[in-house]
Amino acid sequence: MTAKRVAVLISGRGSNLGALIAAQDASYKIILVISNVEGAGGLEKARAAGIATKVVPHGGKSREAFDAELDAALRAAGAELVVLAGFMRILSDGFVRGWEGRLINIHPSLLPAYRGTKVHERVIAAGERESGASVHFVVPELDAGPVIAQTKVPVRPDDTVETLSDRVLTVEHKLYPDALKLLAGGKVRLENGVAVFS
Repeated sequence: MTAKRVAVLISGRGSNLGALIAAQDASYKIILVISNVEGAGGLEKARAAGIATKVVPHGGKSREAFDAELDAALRAAGAELVVLAGFMRILSDGFVRGWEGRLINIHPSLLPAYRGTKVHERVIAAGERESGASVHFVVPELDAGPVIAQTKVPVRPDDTVETLSDRVLTVEHKLYPDALKLLAGGKVRLENGVAVFS
């Protein structure tokens, strides 16, 4: 089996990116890291690992124009799978459809619960006893794609947003590479809007 060529999209420090880099094996190889933010910390992690980087700024562009630039960069690099790791842009329907089944994201909740932002605040405010992280296929509707893998963590009575966030991030660092290996190894695919495992 040839390792799948993976591109990772980031906007920040690249904490999940670091875990994905460290976990590379025969199933996938990260060939490009793109950020929409000049100076994002994750770019340095990629360079230190010998991975090509690119900055595609979003300022002053329509969402479609930005996504077209992103798409061109991914295709020029020969990316086969695209992984969102703290990428703080909502992608256009056209972009998502173009990469359907090959585009995944990680979200800090047990989807379908708590889609969107400010997840940890909302989980704590609701008095939930558990939360976690989910890796899912990206579809045009935000955080609504079929789930590939999930991990649960307890929510403690004295949790703050920071303590819960740290606990969830710790499990994300194992969950995301594991889910990517399932996809890269052909063990899961998106079929008629459903994650099919084999």
